[in-house]
Amino acid sequence: MAAAEETDCENVPWGEVTPEAARKLLVAAVEAFAERGYHATTTRDIAGRAGMSPAALYIHYKTKEELLHRISRIGHERALEVLETASGRGGTPGERLAEAVSSFVRWHAGRHDTARVVQYELDALSDEHRAEIVALRRRSDAVVRGILREGVESGEFDVPDVPGTTLAVLSLCIDVARWFNVQGRRTPEEVGALYADLVLRMVSARR
Repeated sequence: MAAAEETDCENVPWGEVTPEAARKLLVAAVEAFAERGYHATTTRDIAGRAGMSPAALYIHYKTKEELLHRISRIGHERALEVLETASGRGGTPGERLAEAVSSFVRWHAGRHDTARVVQYELDALSDEHRAEIVALRRRSDAVVRGILREGVESGEFDVPDVPGTTLAVLSLCIDVARWFNVQGRRTPEEVGALYADLVLRMVSARR
């Protein structure tokens, strides 16, 4: 599934990964990590999915952890871009929050294999790499927190605890990657719309 979803010609998340062999290995790693988890996946598993020998992997990635870091960094940068784009659009805080949540949820549903690896394998990273990813996560937190604060200041939102509500909103969105099923009843767009409405109700946005 991941191999198909990550080679979408219109929006290739791994387009910046070159050469082609390195990209194929990364796509294979996403698929393997999503299915089996980081620790249960071997470099032989990854190379086999990519149609290469185990030795080929080390030409492009020194370790399995380096491969996970590359996936995590690119994925977090993409997720942050989704939030920043939504936040940068015009409109009221309520409109911008709805767009941010809807877009963030659509990304986590539409790229659920990637998102599952990006969001739930942080503990497998080295201390240095984990610190880098945590910094990116804090930037995502800051985007949502900023919208909530603007809504509170304008009187549109009733949010006594902005940091806590920010955590709740992001957690709600991220968890979609854990359970979303492409064979399910709802599309990523439908889940995004549902969650946007739920979050607006959570912050008591005045309609």
